[in-house]
Amino acid sequence: NIFFHIVHPLASISPSVILNKHKPWIETSYHGVITENMDTVLLDPPLVALDKDAPVPYAGEICAFKIYGQDAPFEAVVLNRTSGEGVLRASSPVDCESQKEYTFIIQAYDCGAGPSGADWKKSHKAVVHIQVDDVNEFSPVFREPLYKASVTEGKIYDSILQVEAWDQDCSPQYSQICNYEIVTAGTPFAIDRNGNIRNTERLSYDKQQTYKIMVTAFDCGQKRAKEDVAVHIDVKPVCKPGWQGWNKRVDYEPGTGSKQLFPKMHLETCGGPLSGVRAMVELQTNHIGKGCDRETYSEKSLQKLCGAASGSTDLLPAPSPSTNWTVSLLTDSGRDSDLIYRFDGRQAANVPDHVVPQNLTDQFTIATWMKHGPSPGLRAEKETLLCNSDKTEMNRHHYSLYVHNCRLVFLLRRDFTQVDTFRPAEFHWKLEQICDKEWHYYVINVEFPAVTLFVDGVTYEPYLVTDDWPIHASKIDTQLTVGACWQGGEVATPRFTQYFHGSLSGLTIRPGRIETQKVISCLQACKEGLDINSLESLAKDIKFHFNPAQSVLVVEGEDVDSINTAMTKVSYINSRQFPTAGLRRLHITTTVQCFGEDTCLSIPDIKAVVMVLPPSEPRITITGSNRLVRPAGDLRGPLGVAPFKELHITSTVMKGDSFGGCVMEVMHNLDYCDILVIGEELNPEKESLEIHHSALLGKHLDATNSTSGISIYGVDSMAHYEQALRQVRYRNWRPATLSERRFRLTCSELNGRYTSNEFILEVSVLHHSAPVEHVNHMLLEIKFYSRLKEGSSSSPPGAAPPAATVVIVVCIAALVVIVVIGVYRIHATHQEGSREDEDEVKDPEADWDNSALTITVNPMEESREDEEEEEDEEQVGGMTSAESDNSDEDEEEEEEEEREDVKERKQKGKLEWDSSSVTY
Repeated sequence: NIFFHIVHPLASISPSVILNKHKPWIETSYHGVITENMDTVLLDPPLVALDKDAPVPYAGEICAFKIYGQDAPFEAVVLNRTSGEGVLRASSPVDCESQKEYTFIIQAYDCGAGPSGADWKKSHKAVVHIQVDDVNEFSPVFREPLYKASVTEGKIYDSILQVEAWDQDCSPQYSQICNYEIVTAGTPFAIDRNGNIRNTERLSYDKQQTYKIMVTAFDCGQKRAKEDVAVHIDVKPVCKPGWQGWNKRVDYEPGTGSKQLFPKMHLETCGGPLSGVRAMVELQTNHIGKGCDRETYSEKSLQKLCGAASGSTDLLPAPSPSTNWTVSLLTDSGRDSDLIYRFDGRQAANVPDHVVPQNLTDQFTIATWMKHGPSPGLRAEKETLLCNSDKTEMNRHHYSLYVHNCRLVFLLRRDFTQVDTFRPAEFHWKLEQICDKEWHYYVINVEFPAVTLFVDGVTYEPYLVTDDWPIHASKIDTQLTVGACWQGGEVATPRFTQYFHGSLSGLTIRPGRIETQKVISCLQACKEGLDINSLESLAKDIKFHFNPAQSVLVVEGEDVDSINTAMTKVSYINSRQFPTAGLRRLHITTTVQCFGEDTCLSIPDIKAVVMVLPPSEPRITITGSNRLVRPAGDLRGPLGVAPFKELHITSTVMKGDSFGGCVMEVMHNLDYCDILVIGEELNPEKESLEIHHSALLGKHLDATNSTSGISIYGVDSMAHYEQALRQVRYRNWRPATLSERRFRLTCSELNGRYTSNEFILEVSVLHHSAPVEHVNHMLLEIKFYSRLKEGSSSSPPGAAPPAATVVIVVCIAALVVIVVIGVYRIHATHQEGSREDEDEVKDPEADWDNSALTITVNPMEESREDEEEEEDEEQVGGMTSAESDNSDEDEEEEEEEEREDVKERKQKGKLEWDSSSVTY
């Protein structure tokens, strides 16, 4: 309530003269407009107050306008008191978005009856209505941050989806959205003013599966949205029944165990009611190794690992100096050291007589891996895998294994001395596996007259057995051949015939024993296959089963959701530490049944691959002492020396790349270690390199030795190989002419796929030197002392000896004492016969290196030493083999005695001085 009081210029007029008879007059109502954020109000009609008392001072003048209303942010100001003009303005900022209209009361006040303002009068009340005009200060904003929709390919839509924006301005002009626009150029879509998006052409799923477009909006004041909105439109194919959500390639990291193949896969049935689903998942590994990822150890190592009976003969070993009959055969060993021989109808090998088992007995086993296809021609020739026939004169087949017209035939003709009646001789099997060009493991167990065939661990009885007479005994030698049959008689020139076409691996024959089902299954077992995770989480109506190799999985169920859950748990697993890298193909076939029908939907097959990534290759390292110096007597001992006593085998892999990787030690198996002699081969008449059988007990190890060295083989840990190699002993009972022996040690994992460094060890023999003239230090000292006395006699008589002479005499005396003590200690050492452990002999102070050592021996001491050495040899010679092999404890005692002998001989040839015990 503001009242303006202004002192009028005519204030000196007497108040009794001025009379305020009339009240002011204003309009009954006003309408005004104000623009938001402005303070001027445009009124209609203008704000003017009139007073009939005019032109009387004070009474006819307007002094103020007063506003009545709740929190009306306006004020009225008098511009001219005489004319009564005023103005209405905002007293604080006006915001249209907060309030669009205002209504309040206004009254006019005159100046009263005099300067004091007394007796003022006010007008009637007038209503003022104010409208706030909007300003386009806000941009449109979309209601959603992202819009998504999906369409089916091949259709034209009137509206795929609608986008919507809004504006905070208060007026319809600025708050309404008048237009939308697609910002992304070159898209097959259009948008109308209401925000409806439609496609302008038919969309193709194969061409593009997802479209991402940007849309903006404009209000009616043509103000653009500050931020555009993204619209994602997915194109779905026309509903086609089939599996969805699977990847064509799955990477498998070695050593990670079981990995899910289809974690997001589901079956699309297009809404049709189903009564059952059957899915078959097949893992195709025929191109890996021999049909799948198996252990690629040698056949002997695998048989040892699987617990097979010993005594088998490998007829297709790796070529080597001792197994050279396979050198001329074609090998296909490019698959991680998996030894495979390929026969193309022109190669065969005669097995040496010393390798062939001479008496197969009534029980024996023949086993081999074979890959064979159909034979060309209508009347195919016999294709021989293995044949034992007459070497000369005649052409009789004693036993053979061959393929004829996709039939496997085993021929066994017994000698007349064994049977003299018509007995079974030919056993025939007709199987699809024989000519399917895939790898299979064949085992023939013979328990005459019964013969059983195992193919991949499954038993097959012969469909045809023919009898024949036994073969009459003769003195003709036989020849065992692989890959063909030897025809040595009844032809002008002996030759091979009935060549085999195909691939073979691991062909073995074991006389006297048949193989068990457990061992056969182990020998042909795959190390990779399919698996199902979390069996307990599967629905009750789900049924599944694997084939024996776990390469085929069949899943059946009535509910699609249950089938989907089961298929997401199908996994691939490879239990090898170092698997064969490469692709494995996956093939899924699906059959859907509907109610009352056999099949109602056709589900396309799925073809995917599992990529087994290359494993981190281990680096096998052999370390230890490279030189061993031992007296000749040690080599003559009953145990000889252990050259590899300080051997260590470690293996490391590189994890990560060469820049940010690290070296980690790993533990894995080895399958053989070979110790080869460098230089001349061993002479069995005077030396040997061997390992006692007790060193292999409790381990999956075996050993063979020859004049070239020794081979320890079998699948076992590096620690067991270390223990075995440390117990290899070298003996030489006539080492007089031997100065050194050098050996090369290498170890392997996976049949040579990973090999160690070549560890070279030199064994040097320490021989005693020939007698030489011994320098008599006592005599030299006496002569030197005499010369000193002669020199001193030239001094003047009666002169005192110089100080230097006294010092020299004292030093000579001390030297004599030292020599005497040294001789006494040598004698005491021989009498004491102190022993030390063999490991202590290897101490740097006790090691001998004759390359830089000169030994001077007293002839008297040497003769005594020779006598003692002869006594030692007599004692050693008197030890029985039963004593040396009685037990591990006895061996340790004998080794301790040998070590004491070594120490004693070393002390006899060495002048040992201990200055700590000499007193000056």
